[in-house]
This record gives sequence, C-alpha cells and structure tokens, in this order.
Amino acid sequence: MFTGTYPHVSGHRSLENLIKPWEPNMFRSLKEHGYHVACLAPRGDTFAPTVTELSVTEYGFLETPEFVPKFGGGGGEKDESIWGRLFYKGLRNPHEALDYDEAVVRSALTWLECPPDDKPWVLFMPLLFPHCPFQVEEPYFSMYDRSKMEPVVSKPNEKTGYEPRYMKTIREQYGTARATPEIWAEIKATYYGMITRLDDQFGRIINKLDDLHLWEDTVTMFFTDHGEYLGDHGLIEKWPSGLSDSLTHEPLFIAGAGIPAGKVSEVICEMVDLVPTVFEIAGIGEHFPHNGTTLIPTLIHGAIHHKQFAFSEGGFLTNEEPLLEQAPYPYDIKAGLQHEDTTLVGKAISIRNEQWTYVYRLYEPAELYHRQKDPHEMHNLAAEPEYTSVANMLQAEIFRWLVAGSDFLPWSKDARFPKVDLKSPREQFEERLSQCSR
Repeated sequence: MFTGTYPHVSGHRSLENLIKPWEPNMFRSLKEHGYHVACLAPRGDTFAPTVTELSVTEYGFLETPEFVPKFGGGGGEKDESIWGRLFYKGLRNPHEALDYDEAVVRSALTWLECPPDDKPWVLFMPLLFPHCPFQVEEPYFSMYDRSKMEPVVSKPNEKTGYEPRYMKTIREQYGTARATPEIWAEIKATYYGMITRLDDQFGRIINKLDDLHLWEDTVTMFFTDHGEYLGDHGLIEKWPSGLSDSLTHEPLFIAGAGIPAGKVSEVICEMVDLVPTVFEIAGIGEHFPHNGTTLIPTLIHGAIHHKQFAFSEGGFLTNEEPLLEQAPYPYDIKAGLQHEDTTLVGKAISIRNEQWTYVYRLYEPAELYHRQKDPHEMHNLAAEPEYTSVANMLQAEIFRWLVAGSDFLPWSKDARFPKVDLKSPREQFEERLSQCSR
C-alpha cells in the first residue's frame, strides 16, 4: 500500500516485517520532496525502527484518548462462548467513546485549524474501526434493526468443489456452527453501527475542510487494508492466506481539488496503485520503481480501462513457521493453528478479471469462481474439465506477472569502480611486517 510493491517483491507478509530504512515509501518520498507529513496517531504496524523519523514530520496525538484497545489481543478474560469466539462485545460504555479513533479525529480537527503555511502538507489518519472486536456505543449500537439484516451468504453446506482447509478448520476450532442466524444478525448490525460511526467521524473531517475553505485546495482519500468475513463461509475476521472477495474487494474514495464529483468507477485496480496516484496528485513525479499504475486517467478523464487483472497474495512457507506471530486470546486459536499446521496458511496468489477469480495455493488444490454467476464464491470450478482452459490461462497470467514484477532495477546507477576509503594491502602488510620485526 505505501511501498507500491507486491508482497512477493518486498516480503511484507507479516505484522512483524515492516517498512525498512532502505526501502522507499510514499510518506518518505513526500517528505523528501518538500511536504510536511503529519501522522496524527501512534498507530504502529507500519514502519520499522528509525523509519518513522525518516518518513513523517510529526507523529502522535493532539488529543489523548481515554480508552485505547490492546492491539493483537490480550484484552480481557478468555471467553469460549460463541460470542467470544466471534469477537463480539456489543454495547460499550459511553466513556469508551473517546477511544483511539475519536482521539485521531479530534486531533485532525484541531490540526486543520492551523496547518503549516510555508509548505504543502499531508495529513494521515490511520483509524481502527470497524476492526473487531465488534463493539460500539449508542446511538450506533441500536441504529440497525437486527430483523432486517441480510442473511449470511456463502453457507458452507451449500458449497461445491474443493474448499481451502483453513475454512473448515476455523469453523471447527471456533465452533461457528453454534452461531444462529440471530447471532450473525446481531454481529452484522453492530458492525454496521461501527461503520456508521466511522462515516460520521469522516464526515466531520470533510465538513471541517469545507468550513475552512480547504476542500477545493486539497485532495482527500479514504481506503482500507482488508475486509471482513462477517459470517461468509461460516467465518469471522480474516486469515493471512484468505483471498476471498469478502477480504480483498475494498472501498476507495478520492475527492477534492480537480476531481469530478459523484463519479463511481468499476475499473479493476490494486492497492499498489495508490503510490503513483498520490505522487501525481502531489506533483512530485515518479522517482522510484514500483508495481502501481496511476488512477488519474480514470479519476479525471473517466477512463474505463485501468488494469486487466488484480492480484492478491499472502500466506507463508512451511519453513517460515518459527517466524509467525504468537498471540493471546482472542487471537490464540488463529495464531496457534498457523504453528500447528502451517500448510493451513500456505502461500497463495489470486488473480481476478471482470469474469473470473482464480486462486493458486502452494500446498492445496486451486480455486476458480465465475464472478458474475457466483459472486459469493460458492462453487469452485477448478477441477471441472470444461474449465481447464480458463484455469490454465489464469495460471499462466500469474506466472507472467511473477516474472515481470519480481524485482526492479534501481533508478539510480552505482559507479562500477567506486573510491574505496581503506588502506591498501601494501600499506597494511608493511605495518604488520614492522610489528613482526620488533
């Protein structure tokens, strides 16, 4: 997302392999090209040590939260009930409303009152909602009628063809069969409330920009890093090698100066496209190699074609098991399964075009879904003889993609014979010789 490179290029496939000092990244480039970069939250999970200082100008809250959830679990006693294993906490106390996200939003509202006037600026707000656990205060908790929630799609007992093993394993280990339609409706309604809270908070930012007459001088982007199963396939949360549409099809909003309003585009695009798009909007040009393609022709000129395919990837090699995360409740089962049977989280790549989704898994059979006829990915056609040519074509495209984008030549050249600041072997030998003769 912020390096503009695919995971197979840089190895960013875990929470503990972050952006390194030697890697270009979007924020660092903006800073080095004259932008004041403000990250108004100590979010973590982005930069390795020393890279924050290289990449942003200021970092942290202007307004301090009163309630901060614990990242990575450890937030309370273990609850083996179905509610606990579905990450549900429900209605939370009003005093918890001044949480991490609200502090970020209030910090941004304050910051916008007096932004830098000597240089262009970037304001980054890394929010958490609607990430699990599923909990929210009123009025959002009661905002959505549980009886009107859409039923869960992708029911396991209605699926055909091979299903990745992690799906059944999670259902069994979490005990999701205990979840009734009413339980899923409760979780979904709470999730919707969390989203509406986020919408309201983001709306306050938009209104502030408008009130301060900044809207027409700025470009605002809203995006996320992953989706949520929310009952699809009988699953909850996400999985490192999960490439379902529920997890990979994400919202992207771009609006403001020079961007035509009210337009919706269905072009195929990827997270790596954010970097060149931001660079073009910021006017700093392209200055390091990446895998992205700017979205400006689509945004400004309404181009109907952007990319033929969208790729997603994740998972691990079995010999990487010692490097995988350990986590307490409520992520204890998820983390434990990755160590007990790493093939459950084996490396995988998906490719999507307008008609098909194909998933190649290193340790399991492939998947093939018709996107128009089977949008919920219920019927895996990869083993059906009549679809062999489709599967082969998409697998060949994955191979071509890997070859074309596996690495880059740097855009700066090294001197073939650089000056070396060392004493010559003759000088060092003579020094040793003089010591030996004493």
